[in-house]
Amino acid sequence: MTHYRTIMIDGLEIFYRQAGDPERPTLLLLHGFPASSFMYRELITLLEDEFHVVAPDYPGFGHSAAPTNFSYTFDRLADVIEHFTEAIGITKYGLYMQDFGGPVGFRLAHRHPERVTFLVVQNANAYEEGLPDSFWGQARELWKDPSDENRAKIAEAAMSSEALRWNYIHGVTDPARINPDSWLLQEALLNREGNKEAMVDLLYDYRTNLELYPQWQEYFRTNQPPTLVVWGQNDIIFPAEGAHPFAKDLKQIDFNLLDTGHFALEDHSAEIAAHIKRFNPS
Repeated sequence: MTHYRTIMIDGLEIFYRQAGDPERPTLLLLHGFPASSFMYRELITLLEDEFHVVAPDYPGFGHSAAPTNFSYTFDRLADVIEHFTEAIGITKYGLYMQDFGGPVGFRLAHRHPERVTFLVVQNANAYEEGLPDSFWGQARELWKDPSDENRAKIAEAAMSSEALRWNYIHGVTDPARINPDSWLLQEALLNREGNKEAMVDLLYDYRTNLELYPQWQEYFRTNQPPTLVVWGQNDIIFPAEGAHPFAKDLKQIDFNLLDTGHFALEDHSAEIAAHIKRFNPS
């Protein structure tokens, strides 16, 4: 059974989902943009018999506090999640990363490689090949010029009702299988005071991740964490071109492309859970 808990971290109320026996291997589930731990609701149930699963919401996301005076950067998100793991007493864990979960999780792994037992990478980028101009062109314009005009443009492009729905249904074979609760929940949370501005801050800060790609790739080569790739190959945001380079740097890699889009768990949760159980190196 999943438990829904909150804990104070760095003066912020952080919400998290937790299930499974804490004596089993821990898997820390790091969500994407502009989602929350809600995206892991089915996977948690499928894994709790073999894993201790923990899925926090970052500040500004899901049911966690969404202060308007918080510095919304990936460094700060990683700080909070690092302190969260320490506060709940998990010292060794696998990392499941999707979308924004990549920049948070790879920061954690680079800071504390001794804590990370394995990686599960699902549409989470660590290579320049995975950021095509065909999708990321507008973000690159924001990175060059964070004007009010460019901020407004990317807010509309990334967080309109149409964009939130598209995030979930592009690249899937049967849109009727995708639960609309996902994007409706996101839209409701984004309407909190200052929340869209916070998300634009993070989209602007995404440029800092590219500067860290060489460090993360060196972490892969030096530490060789066992890595499972389960990637929605029809994703336009993080296409499969960003999945293949992991195999250049990692020796123990289990590579799987799935016939789905960006939020692969929405229609492939059972398949991904089966891959994780089969792969489990703990």
